[in-house]
Amino acid sequence: MPLDCTEEIAHNDSMAWLRFLWRATRGHRFTPWRSPLLAWRIETYSGIPAEQVTFGLFCRFGWREREELCRFLAWTQEMSGHPRHDRHPGQSAEAGP
Repeated sequence: MPLDCTEEIAHNDSMAWLRFLWRATRGHRFTPWRSPLLAWRIETYSGIPAEQVTFGLFCRFGWREREELCRFLAWTQEMSGHPRHDRHPGQSAEAGP
């Protein structure tokens, strides 16, 4: 029997959602609906202009899209296990940024 999205997150890493929110709400920890990154993500996903994202809209969006958000968090958890390629393959670490 397959796990639903919520059980999958809990099974893989119960803190995945917290890590994502911590990173995405930098500077807006207590008011995540004011986070430019989250407002932009809501805008690109739903078409609602980022300037119109309020506490109520943020909560309704989160509830309405909870399954998709859960799948997104599962994907971010999966991607966190992959190596990052910050540099061009031919560039050495000593070359600098």
